[in-house]
Amino acid sequence: DRALLVVTAGDAKIDNKKFRHTFGFKARMLSAEEVLEQTGHVVGGVCPFGLANDLDVFLDLSLKRFKTVFPACGSINSAIEVSPEELREYSGAKDWIDVCKDWQESDTEGKAG
Repeated sequence: DRALLVVTAGDAKIDNKKFRHTFGFKARMLSAEEVLEQTGHVVGGVCPFGLANDLDVFLDLSLKRFKTVFPACGSINSAIEVSPEELREYSGAKDWIDVCKDWQESDTEGKAG
C-alpha cells in the first residue's frame, strides 16, 4: 500500500464517506512507526514538506477559512505560520479536497480551489 498525506485543520475530522468517494479506497491511519518511516517525522511533528518519501500531499478545504495556518515543522515543538496558499506552494500539494466534517462554516462550504 502507498501512503498519502492529507493536511486538515486541527478541529476537522476525516469523513470516511467523503474520503472513499474522493480516493476510491477506505482511509487508514498509519501507526506511529509507519508515520516516521513514510514522512521522516514523528507523530505530532509531521509537516507536508521535507518528507522522507515522495508522498502525494492533499490539503483539505477546512484550512481555507483561516488567513494563516500553523503546520508542524518536523518536531512536536515547532511550527511555521503560512497562508493556506503558501502551504499549497511549499508542500507541492496536488489539490484542495473536501474530505472532512465537523468544521464547516457557510463562507467555505462547497467551494473548491
